[in-house]
Amino acid sequence: MYKLVFFVPAEHCEQVKAAVFEAGAGAQGNYACCSWQVLGQGQFLPLDGSQPFIGEMGKVEQVDEYRVETLCPEERVRDVIAALKLAHPYEEPAFEFYQLVTM
Repeated sequence: MYKLVFFVPAEHCEQVKAAVFEAGAGAQGNYACCSWQVLGQGQFLPLDGSQPFIGEMGKVEQVDEYRVETLCPEERVRDVIAALKLAHPYEEPAFEFYQLVTM
């Protein structure tokens, strides 16, 4: 089992969560669409060659974003990554997977 953590602009949070849930993330026991999220502020600087969804080339941008955490079974990781990238508005979405230890 893995934990997926991703960062998404506030106005796109629900659509990206729906996509990763549809791809197989978010199940815990007898529950589906499980996640935890907290609002924060992301920062980035678009460099030459980038096509930023938000912001301008060469200017630091700060955006209200959610950090979303959800579970993902190992056999669904590739599908969930594909769904996340397709649904996310950013050219380079920030996400991480952590392998969990079960006891």
